Amino acid sequence: MHTLFLLLASTGLFGALLAPSPATPPAKYVRTPTGYLMVLRPGDNVLRELEELTTKEKIPSASLTGLGFGHPTFGFWNAQTKTYAPQAFRDMEMASLTGSIAWKDGKPALHLHGVAAGKDFAAHGGHLLALEVGTGSVEITITLHDQRLTRETDPQTGANVLTLTR
Repeated sequence: MHTLFLLLASTGLFGALLAPSPATPPAKYVRTPTGYLMVLRPGDNVLRELEELTTKEKIPSASLTGLGFGHPTFGFWNAQTKTYAPQAFRDMEMASLTGSIAWKDGKPALHLHGVAAGKDFAAHGGHLLALEVGTGSVEITITLHDQRLTRETDPQTGANVLTLTR
């Protein structure tokens, strides 16, 4: 036994055996009876994570709601130019996050809106163009729909509109 101890100590294997194993990263989502519950942590890109979940789990379409802390970029739709005027914010509390998941050109098509407030309690909101998780987390409840829904560009408005079929 003494020889084994000396062998392990001299080769550095003893420390490796005693060192804690790397922590398994926490799951980002779990299945629920009606869809999924997603919990994202600091640095996570919320839109990318939602797109990856939609693709991986083959979500046909869904509605979602959420809240948390983050660095949102909101956009206001300019009907004249058919573009969003962006405004970025840092260290905000997402008081509301709501939207839908559909498909366009074979890829997930998210349509998200939100309201966020800063430490001065002033609220800002609009179409969510980007959201990185800040301090704490962002929690999202995703409710699945059984029908695959798509978005099509409306020729009159230029907006990507959810297309319903009967």
